[in-house]
Amino acid sequence: MRPTYWLPPALWMAVIMWLSSDVGSAEHTEHWLVPILRMLAPWAAPARLEALHGLARKGGHLSEYAVLGALWFRALVRGRGLSPRAATWIAFAISLGWAILDEAHQSLVPARTASGTDVAIDGIGTLLALGVARLGWRGTADRATTLLLWAGLLGGGAFLVVNALAGVPSGALWLTAPAAALLLLARRMYARHRPRRRPRPDLD
Repeated sequence: MRPTYWLPPALWMAVIMWLSSDVGSAEHTEHWLVPILRMLAPWAAPARLEALHGLARKGGHLSEYAVLGALWFRALVRGRGLSPRAATWIAFAISLGWAILDEAHQSLVPARTASGTDVAIDGIGTLLALGVARLGWRGTADRATTLLLWAGLLGGGAFLVVNALAGVPSGALWLTAPAAALLLLARRMYARHRPRRRPRPDLD
């Protein structure tokens, strides 16, 4: 396997292990993440911000192992020529094994703790990415983008209303919610005017 295929997942594994040190502890992430959450939800009480901080950290677990699973899937399919089915199982095994080692490493760091729940979240993130890889990147990415934009529009609009009723400033939401609406409109117009491609015959 050429380095262009195995090097990206190997480097990403190193990044994950680095983040499992004191650098990625809750004490460190709250210094920059909580102010962002406070800006997005100025009405939230400290306890709610703390809960959002924990939720964001779990989301980090989900996303970092989704990336790892996708990188290993690419390396095994394109670099080794494995079938997508075999690459899926191997990529999942590698990612889950690394998640277990990652938590074992955290148990040795004074500022961190090991968690079986985090291993489960890591596995779910890997499975989500591998499922997307098996079903096709473009179609899934297009649907996911549309869903995220709708979430940004509706969620941002809801926050704007709540903030207005509570009499607190909404900050960046005045930009993100309209931007989501404009992007949804642009995608809809592009979909109407782009030429339709004829379906390819099944070559399998």
